[in-house]
Amino acid sequence: MEVQLYNKDVEKVGTVDLTDTVFAVEVNEVLLWEQVKAQRASWRAGTHSTKRVSEVSGTGAKPFKQKGGGRARQGSNRSVHHVGGGVSMGPRPRDYSYRLPRSARRSALRSALSLRVKEEALTVLDQFVVETPKTKTALGFLAKLGSKSALVVDHSNDTLGLSMRNVPKCKYISANAINVYDILNHDKLVITQAALNIVTSKALGTTSSVEEVANGDQ
Repeated sequence: MEVQLYNKDVEKVGTVDLTDTVFAVEVNEVLLWEQVKAQRASWRAGTHSTKRVSEVSGTGAKPFKQKGGGRARQGSNRSVHHVGGGVSMGPRPRDYSYRLPRSARRSALRSALSLRVKEEALTVLDQFVVETPKTKTALGFLAKLGSKSALVVDHSNDTLGLSMRNVPKCKYISANAINVYDILNHDKLVITQAALNIVTSKALGTTSSVEEVANGDQ
C-alpha cells in the first residue's frame, strides 16, 4: 500500500509504502474492544478495602450476659450487624490486570492501524525535528494537521515529547510503546518514517524479546 509522505509542515514530499499485512487487514472490532478492556483493567488500582470483624477496633468482651436479659445473645460489638462493626464479604485489595494472548494483542494492533488507514486518519511524516521544546511548535503542527486530537509516534524524540505534553487531547509516545488504546483514543495517528519500521515489526511480532519485555508488549 502506498500513501503520501508529509513533512512537519504537512506538505507533501513524496510517497511511502506500508505493509499490507499490518495496515490493510480486516478490522476486528471485537478484538479491539477486548484489548482496550484489558489495558484499562491493568490500570485499575484495586486498592478498595473494608475491615473484617478481626480488623475492627473494639473490645472483645461480651456486650451483656448470655441469658436472662430477654435479648438475642451477642458475642461481640464488632459483629457485622452492629453499627461500627466489621463488613461481611466486603471488597478486598486485588489485581484486576490480565493480558490477551500475544497473537491476539498483535492482531488487535494491526486492526487499530488498519482502522486509521481506512478512516484516512493516518499521517506519515518524513521526520519531526524539534530543536527546543516549545508547546507553540506542537500547536502549530496540529493546526496544519487540522485536528485537535492526535497521537504522534516517533523514535527517541524526547524534545518532541516535551513540546506536546502540555497540549490537551494530544500525546507523544515512542514507537516501541504504541498500543491499541492510545490509537483509538485520538482522532489522528501521526507516525514518522523512523518509527514506521518499529511499529510494523511490533505488529508482526518480529521485534526482539528484549524490546517486548522492556515495553510490555501491549
